[in-house]
Amino acid sequence: MSILKLAAFSDGHQGGNPAGVWIGDALPGAADMQRIAAEVGFSETAFAAPVAGGWRVRYFSPETEVPFCGHATVALGAALAQQQGDGVFALTLNQAQITVEGRRNGSLVAAALQSPPTRSQPAPSALVVDALALFGYVAEDLDPRLPPALVHAGADHLLLALHSRAALAAMHYDLAAGRVLMRRAGWATIVLLVAETAQRFHTRNAFASGGVLEDPATGSATAALAGYLRDLGWPHGGVIDIVQGEDMGMRSLLRAEFSSTPGSSVRVSGTARLMAA
Repeated sequence: MSILKLAAFSDGHQGGNPAGVWIGDALPGAADMQRIAAEVGFSETAFAAPVAGGWRVRYFSPETEVPFCGHATVALGAALAQQQGDGVFALTLNQAQITVEGRRNGSLVAAALQSPPTRSQPAPSALVVDALALFGYVAEDLDPRLPPALVHAGADHLLLALHSRAALAAMHYDLAAGRVLMRRAGWATIVLLVAETAQRFHTRNAFASGGVLEDPATGSATAALAGYLRDLGWPHGGVIDIVQGEDMGMRSLLRAEFSSTPGSSVRVSGTARLMAA
């Protein structure tokens, strides 16, 4: 059983978020997919098999199945482009139907996903207090222009905007405590971010719910962030750029493009590079 290993949302030939990609005639059983994802050890592995009109896809972290994973989708798009040729591929997920596009460009593949619908709402104050305590932050560390929110684009995330890059760089937390909080609240990740400009953000994503301390690039959270900015009336101009993973030494670049229509799909794009076996 062959697993492709690609780094999605890479910074050229460096950085990006490693993902496993399995492509076969029929999906393995859930227990087998969970075992394979644990053996691969990346934050997510995407499993894909052909169905009428496209591909059936499921995503597994080392510890749990997740409903949607953006960076693994981009990695899958790159793998399908290498296998099937450049194109747009229809994907059927557990709870949504989306597309991913892959275009080969030498040793890199340009890939873009269209996210599930987005939504956002203010985060309950008690959960915000718990999340701040998890990271050792206080309310004064938050950016009042971007209030804490529950955001969604195929998966649920808590979003906390910080007022300084130094505070973001200092992120740390206990993995076991983060796992308890995030699973109790139903969050895929906690998104920590700093707005450098109205259209450029630095982010970090805690992924304790999947048994991973931090994700260096998170497409679903980027789409959810775009939807949140749209709901908030932020001056985004229909496009934002994300720098993620820099503090991990795995710099990743993501772009989100979106219309003004509330809840509509977000296009999240970047490049993917094939990793050594």
